[in-house]
Amino acid sequence: MEITLGQDGPAVTPLCIGTWAWGDKIFWNYGSDYGLNQVREAFKVAMDVGTTFFDTAEIYGFGLSEDLLGQFMQPNQPVQIATKYAPAPWRFTAQSVSDALTASLKRLRVEQISLYQVHWPFSFLMSQETLMNALADEVKRGRITAVGVSNYSAAEMRQAHQILATRGVRLATNQVRYSLITRQIESQGILDTARDLGVTILAYSPLAQGLLTGKYTAENSEPTGARRLDSRFSKDGLKKIEPVISLLRQLGEKHERTPAQVALNWLIAQGNVIAIAGAKTPEQVRQNAGALGWRLSDKEVAQLKQVSRPWLQ
Repeated sequence: MEITLGQDGPAVTPLCIGTWAWGDKIFWNYGSDYGLNQVREAFKVAMDVGTTFFDTAEIYGFGLSEDLLGQFMQPNQPVQIATKYAPAPWRFTAQSVSDALTASLKRLRVEQISLYQVHWPFSFLMSQETLMNALADEVKRGRITAVGVSNYSAAEMRQAHQILATRGVRLATNQVRYSLITRQIESQGILDTARDLGVTILAYSPLAQGLLTGKYTAENSEPTGARRLDSRFSKDGLKKIEPVISLLRQLGEKHERTPAQVALNWLIAQGNVIAIAGAKTPEQVRQNAGALGWRLSDKEVAQLKQVSRPWLQ
């Protein structure tokens, strides 16, 4: 099963491998808990199981994530890469977009990437007009196949879509936080606007930093690292999500899948949504791939929608 990015972008797997942790020492402790060997194996397993769509960014590991992907890819492998441009304050000309893309392509060791996304909707000194026109130029130049945005509101997405349309380029994607317990993109009109415009949603943090794996419960709440600062991992936070976890377990038993695989399948079942599941190890890639090749029934999708209603706001 494949899904098209936007209306005329490349076709990719509906499950994407997120590579923020590849090379990132600040948030993920790359190099201490895991390292090069694990992520290289994770890449190999992803190719074996057919999840050949990878999401990275120039700021992940300060370029190391892109560099590792570039090292791992073999010539003529059917890999599709999505990376992101960081709209930093000192980048205020179309040339700075072109230069950033040149640097990403060099690290990735390719001449073209499937999807180039704007990491945040910041307009410091470069207007959206300048930015989107620079991206349209790169589509015409053949260095990127499709243009995406990330963390854009419904209105910002419409604006980007409109500017690109005047150049004959369609906005393909909006990458946003979306999971069973982060459903604000539904209440904020982002999901509906994306459907209206024919824009595909790339859902990041689809397992809510691991909350939807069922690994954390109110009884054994011992989060580590940044999770310790997240109130959702507190005893009260974990009690609140118990009904969701319980239903994920129930449906998992029925389909012989894990709660995480059910949670990812629910996202993909929304239609026009790709789940980006981060993976640091080959085991995590195999786990994530278990979300593919089967489908929750409409009734089960509706049950999960109902139990997670408190997270629409």
